Amino acid sequence: MIRSRVVLGSALCLGVLAAGPAYAQQTFSLQPLPRTDKELRSSFTAAQLDILEKLNRRDREHLVRVDPPVPGLVVPATWPGDELAYSPLPEVWPAASPHPKYLVVDQPSQAFGAYEFGRLVRWGPVSSGRKETPTPSGSFNLTWRSRKRTSTDNDAWILEWYFNFVNARGVSFHQFDLPGYAASHACVRLLKRDAQWLYGWGDQWKLSEDRRAVVVPGTPVLILGVFGHGTSSPPWTSLEWLAKPIELPVTVPAPFVER
Repeated sequence: MIRSRVVLGSALCLGVLAAGPAYAQQTFSLQPLPRTDKELRSSFTAAQLDILEKLNRRDREHLVRVDPPVPGLVVPATWPGDELAYSPLPEVWPAASPHPKYLVVDQPSQAFGAYEFGRLVRWGPVSSGRKETPTPSGSFNLTWRSRKRTSTDNDAWILEWYFNFVNARGVSFHQFDLPGYAASHACVRLLKRDAQWLYGWGDQWKLSEDRRAVVVPGTPVLILGVFGHGTSSPPWTSLEWLAKPIELPVTVPAPFVER
């Protein structure tokens, strides 16, 4: 059971996603931030905390340890069991329908979506590049993966469930801290469970025997927009922003093949 809390502002609607019982209209509110981990865990079940991580773009530790401050904790009014029901991304993306798999990252909303023939199969929060080391926008492909790697920026950083998409620069998806804003060194950080899932779901490239040419590119990746560094609060903590669904492009570019 969720303890009663004061709601900051009125309830709001995220918007109607494409038709389907698991993608019903969702209502959210901003609630006061828990002061301690004990308070957080006494207020929500483990399954609910998994949802709060995604909605607030912060991993479990950062749901309490918030810096910079935010106006509140985004909490849904109801708790459907399907995580896709909470997605700010559309259930159906027609532009991706010709592709068996397509991965999109919307940097302004710090969220990713994985699509199969244009239907959403997974979504989650990300932490993309900080202002000084931005994640490049554009069209890419997954290239190669590694269960665990040491960062080239700092050998104390261990990057698990690593899936590269810019080979020349070493930019990848991987598990790491999600503090609730874009904080990486150009990579796209994921929750552990999302990084593990992507590691198994995504397709690597296939190279020629001499490894000098790409024979078959990996899963297409589209990185959209830029994160709003310097804004007072992240957009997903705004009731007005939450009322508008994320719009994806009506067309997708030809996938970039890196050699």
